[in-house]
Amino acid sequence: MAKDKRSFFERLTGAGAEELEDEKELSVSQNLSPLSDSDDEAGELAVDVYQTADNIIIKAMVAGIKPDDLDIAITRDMVTIKGTRESDREANDENFFFKELYWGSFSRTILLPQEVEVEEAEASEKNGLLTIKLPKVDKGRQTKLKVRSSS
Repeated sequence: MAKDKRSFFERLTGAGAEELEDEKELSVSQNLSPLSDSDDEAGELAVDVYQTADNIIIKAMVAGIKPDDLDIAITRDMVTIKGTRESDREANDENFFFKELYWGSFSRTILLPQEVEVEEAEASEKNGLLTIKLPKVDKGRQTKLKVRSSS
């Protein structure tokens, strides 16, 4: 039985060593980066979403963005976070060795696993970490409704 001498990545992607080298050379010659900013495309914000007994919590790293520059829209079953991270452009593109940080606009829409109380939602930022606290709708909660007489 012949042993497959391709790397794990080559076996995983189905690419041969020659194809990977060609792609690497193309990427270097065009100075592409995996997170290069495009004028017509927004980046996707990475998030953690988890629940406690009473809340759904969303956390996202938003370092370098003023809290006032974040746009957070909430409905009963969805949250959208938008913003723009501005680059100060201290160096020209040809002087970079690595260019991995994301600069430009970003957005993320999260479908919530349960309905939330929109009016009671809270958002805070500390040390570049955005935390959104969304109280769950208590479907077991009941209120008494009085019937008015219209005479």
